[in-house]
Amino acid sequence: MTSRRQFIQIVPLAGAAALMAGRSAQAALPLVTEKDPQAVALGYVHDAAMADKAKYKNWAAGEHCGNCALFQGKPTDADGPCPLFPGKHVSTKGWCSAYAKKA
Repeated sequence: MTSRRQFIQIVPLAGAAALMAGRSAQAALPLVTEKDPQAVALGYVHDAAMADKAKYKNWAAGEHCGNCALFQGKPTDADGPCPLFPGKHVSTKGWCSAYAKKA
């Protein structure tokens, strides 16, 4: 049987372990594919230079996921989460029509 003292010592460790497991699971998310229905609808591409400039007149040089307000990773990361693609990562160098310049 666990004493109260042991319980108080174990709980913070278990919480920290759960937090770290959640972070490592997030890091292991797959990249969204350009053929994903949501990606097709938004014109997502892994490389911003490959965006369809004829179809997306709002595209401008220098725009990419790494400097988008929706991108939840660090600009130095190779990829990161985006709320438009739940459960998947986008390439930092990618682009989609929902691009919004980070403030």
